[in-house]
Amino acid sequence: MPLITPEVYTSMGLNAEEFALILELLGREPSYTELGMFAVMWSEHCGYKYSRPVLAYFKRYKEAMEGDGLENAGIVDIGDGIGITMKVESHNHPSAVEPYQGAATGVGGIIRDILTMGARPIAGLNSLRFGPIRDNEASPEIIERNRYLFEHIVAGIAGYGNCVGVPTVAGEVGFHPRYSGNPLVNAMCVGILKLDEVTTAAAAGIGNPVIYLGSATGKDGIHGATFASDALGEDSEAKRPNVQIGDPFAEKLLIEATLEALATGAIVAIQDMGAAGLTCSTVEMASKGSVGMDVDLDLVPMREDDMTGYELMLSESQERMLAVAELGREQEVLDVFRKWGLKAEVIGYVTDNGLVTIKRWGHVEAQVDPKLLTDHCPVYKSTTEIPDYFHRAAKFDPTSLPKIDLHAALTQLLSSPEISSKRWVFEQYDQQVQTQTTLSFGRGDAAVLAPRGTEKGIALKIDGNARQCYLHPYRGGQLAVAEAARNVACTGATPAAVTDGLNFGNPTYPHVYWQFSEAVKGIADAAEVMQTPVISGNVSFYNQSDLGEVPPTPLIGMLGILDDARQRVGIAPESGMELVLLSTVKNEVEQQGLGASALLAEVYGQEDGYPEAPEMLDEYRLCQALAEGVKEGIVLAAHDLSDGGLAVAAAEIAVAGAGVQIVSVPRPKHRDEARLFGEIPGRVLVSTKSVLKLEQLADKYSLNLMPVGHVGSGEGLQIALGDVKLSWTKRELEDAFEGSISRVMAGA
Repeated sequence: MPLITPEVYTSMGLNAEEFALILELLGREPSYTELGMFAVMWSEHCGYKYSRPVLAYFKRYKEAMEGDGLENAGIVDIGDGIGITMKVESHNHPSAVEPYQGAATGVGGIIRDILTMGARPIAGLNSLRFGPIRDNEASPEIIERNRYLFEHIVAGIAGYGNCVGVPTVAGEVGFHPRYSGNPLVNAMCVGILKLDEVTTAAAAGIGNPVIYLGSATGKDGIHGATFASDALGEDSEAKRPNVQIGDPFAEKLLIEATLEALATGAIVAIQDMGAAGLTCSTVEMASKGSVGMDVDLDLVPMREDDMTGYELMLSESQERMLAVAELGREQEVLDVFRKWGLKAEVIGYVTDNGLVTIKRWGHVEAQVDPKLLTDHCPVYKSTTEIPDYFHRAAKFDPTSLPKIDLHAALTQLLSSPEISSKRWVFEQYDQQVQTQTTLSFGRGDAAVLAPRGTEKGIALKIDGNARQCYLHPYRGGQLAVAEAARNVACTGATPAAVTDGLNFGNPTYPHVYWQFSEAVKGIADAAEVMQTPVISGNVSFYNQSDLGEVPPTPLIGMLGILDDARQRVGIAPESGMELVLLSTVKNEVEQQGLGASALLAEVYGQEDGYPEAPEMLDEYRLCQALAEGVKEGIVLAAHDLSDGGLAVAAAEIAVAGAGVQIVSVPRPKHRDEARLFGEIPGRVLVSTKSVLKLEQLADKYSLNLMPVGHVGSGEGLQIALGDVKLSWTKRELEDAFEGSISRVMAGA
């Protein structure tokens, strides 16, 4: 066993104070394997030591921490005895050094999180962030690297998701210089289950066998959780062995075998071997069940016979599960997995001594109380500091901006990678496998699935805006919830629940911890008003490199529920419909909607100002009105106004369907740039055949309504701004919106 020196424990991610605490808790020096186990369980990725105090803003999280602890994901009752479970996970650092496998194993890991709830995975989503990919926006070397990461991360998601048989139904992609070298890869999975068949990860039953299930263990992914809890640096390339290697075909077998084995009733508890591998699964299952566990590593299926106890406990090889079965019924579980061609071995037993005991080659490698690793992880609360840029942004004056060519501004916005169609991405994904997808990429503001066994539909979306969160983290957090809710409501669904992915820089930096605290508080406050509880989530810190930290990037995965999946609507109306702007009541607009806007960033080249604050109670009413309007056949298509404001939303409708004529533009006192491109929350372009019925609906929910135009039989987009008439052909719009990313990635 290597001598434990400061160099040893710091290389594992522990500091001197944490090592001293381990000595105090154990009353002795840890073995090398025990030290590794503490290191991964006390990493930020597993232990949430910096984020836990702030996450207490989330009501459900606080209740879980004070009660029985968190399971893999929360569950939403959609009726008919059916529940939906969902969660988002980041795989940022692995994707930075090994983009294909990093992204692929991120998909595989989140699928298993859902699977261990007893749910069948039915949909995948993803949220991706990259540095600039267009020439002249950074050095040629950086542009080339960003394109490489973009290409291979998307390929990794597609390669794994398509093969495993889970449709990738929705997502988003963003770009910013500060993601160069720091791509963000957040994978979300949604599953369906019967509410009376929910499984647990809490081990129970003294003498019950502990069963290893799935692929054999290799030396890949060792200390992956620790790697994810440190900043990227010059040695990142040397950490490729920390990245796991995925096998989607094995995962498909694992899904079917796990669900079949759970149906036998022989499994007491089950957990994915994800971050921290065997360490996490043995320790967390024993801790949650307040039991002990004896494990003989000699019995673990392994790819290389010479693997040490340390390597076996810390490996994060993919497609593996750990289960506890009823004594005497373990053969039922073994038979199911072996029938599917998967490894299945009893490797230990549940004990009553409260200790996790790990043996290798007849020697005790580790013997610890699991609660020392789960309940005694140090918790830190950094100091916070409001950065100077936040104060400067408050003084942003939109009237100081020079006039621009409005026609050229729209085509420039539509062609920017941030706004333009992500067709190059989503056409690589299988959206229809399982044949439950009824509204997919590009056709609606959210994806809609019609799960078998119920008439209900579920709408799914993941969304976030780092520019808004950077310039005003609290409002940015609120706006992320509001927009994601609006997106699912535009399909006709009632927003129901949230899973979040929180991506930030180094939490020991006061300005980063301030960004994190403010954004989380904004999300929590908004979710409370919207009645969309945060039921699961993930925190990813240390997203930084020599270029600095990434912009604060909280992401919101939103679930909406439709009473009848067949009633869902998309963004494209039929010819002859009226276009109406349905909006929340907002009398004061602080910076004309140009603060923190896409127009300001893309056309003026400035990141300044505050995003407009949402009126969350009105946002709630707006979503309720949209859901009712779709159900009653009043709202026949809907598209929310976000990046680029009214003009971009109208252009996207024109690209998706018939010609659009805008004859009345709101806020006449604002400058034309703001009227067309200002980003004011709580606004939706609704298509209807009865403005009168829509007016009655708006009155019922105390909303504003303004007829702005209609959908004609022609093509393209026409906008009247008083005496100024603007016009774009459909070919102009399509060339800018649909072709931008494809041309860049083709090297055009």
